[in-house]
Amino acid sequence: MKFGIFYEHQLPRPWGPDSEYRLLQDSLTQIELADRLGYDYAWEVEHHFLEEYSHSSAPEVFLGAATQRTRRIRLGHGIIQLPTNHPIRVAERVATLDLLSGGRVELGLGEGQGPIELHPFGRRVRDKREVWEEAVRVLIPCFTQDSVEFHGRYFDFPARNVIPKPRQKPHPPLWVACSNIATIASAGQWGMGALGFQFVSPEAARAWVNRYYTSLTREPKRLADYPVNSNVAMVSAFMCAPTDEEAREKAAGWTFFVFCLSHYGRHGMAEPGRGDMWKLYQEWRHTPKAQETLQAGLIGSPETIRRKLAQFEASNVDQVILLNQTGRTSHEDICSSLELFAREVMPEFQAREPAHQRWKDDVLAGRIQLEALDTDGFKVYAHQNEDIVRLTPEELKQKMAAKEGGKPS
Repeated sequence: MKFGIFYEHQLPRPWGPDSEYRLLQDSLTQIELADRLGYDYAWEVEHHFLEEYSHSSAPEVFLGAATQRTRRIRLGHGIIQLPTNHPIRVAERVATLDLLSGGRVELGLGEGQGPIELHPFGRRVRDKREVWEEAVRVLIPCFTQDSVEFHGRYFDFPARNVIPKPRQKPHPPLWVACSNIATIASAGQWGMGALGFQFVSPEAARAWVNRYYTSLTREPKRLADYPVNSNVAMVSAFMCAPTDEEAREKAAGWTFFVFCLSHYGRHGMAEPGRGDMWKLYQEWRHTPKAQETLQAGLIGSPETIRRKLAQFEASNVDQVILLNQTGRTSHEDICSSLELFAREVMPEFQAREPAHQRWKDDVLAGRIQLEALDTDGFKVYAHQNEDIVRLTPEELKQKMAAKEGGKPS
């Protein structure tokens, strides 16, 4: 099993004059530490306008800085929003980042959150899957061909040589965001790595990992000419401390993450610049629902986390991505958590990675035939509720079509 760290760049109010400066500087220091400690990946999101929840609107700039502070750790876009970025600019920025990092970029691609993010860029929610698929078809040739011309529904441009070209050949590995759990099967068909949240149980993880690999090997449907990246990664709440009680206390920021995700999904955005998610969160943070969220994820002592991880390892999850930059979790607590986990837990799981790779090679070569497990009973990730479960593209279209006379979505 491999391990990554994950950044939303959360910044609850109130903000001081140097709040965003300190947030970014601390995050770079944490990634530099993770590089020294032997973590495999550092992932950075892209979001727009989601105040307090994510101040990461220019991940390529942040990751560019990280290339100069690290030597080994792989740097991942988790993800770039294709509907809000022109694919030519994506190709240019990713190739530049790959050159700066010496070929350490992982390229995650996704659709964007919803109207808050998409509308200012002239995109409709109902179109975002089609835009995403077309953008993938535009993007991939830009990495490899000396002349690319495209005439489609959403993108149209004459022949050009998109430069520079990435250091990795033919280009960085491709991943796709799986905010709707059913997209894991699509990720397998597309031959892309699946970036999702922690599964509700080890049984769900096993079912969906099997579904991913059976889709990849039996129902291939790649969107363009790119190498398959066979990986299932799950993002999990994370805090490692000497005792379970201390870890839960330090992981309170995770409940802010879940609250914001749910609130933006249900209520949308307050008047720009006048919201206060931290204030709204105060009542909810003491509810049973909030306390329940602290039981999920990898929050606890090294022994508790080791026990939980072993269950997901047995499900053949490829990578666990640890999220503890949430809410007001302090820089010191983040660093001490990374250090304790790296010292007490991570080495034994990384040491068994070659055995997992042999299993994967056998699956991809057809030497192991996976059984088709039922995923119908596992429709949500561990932290999700009815407010934040994502709709499928078909469900989105039906919902938008029903809004007769409403604003475009």
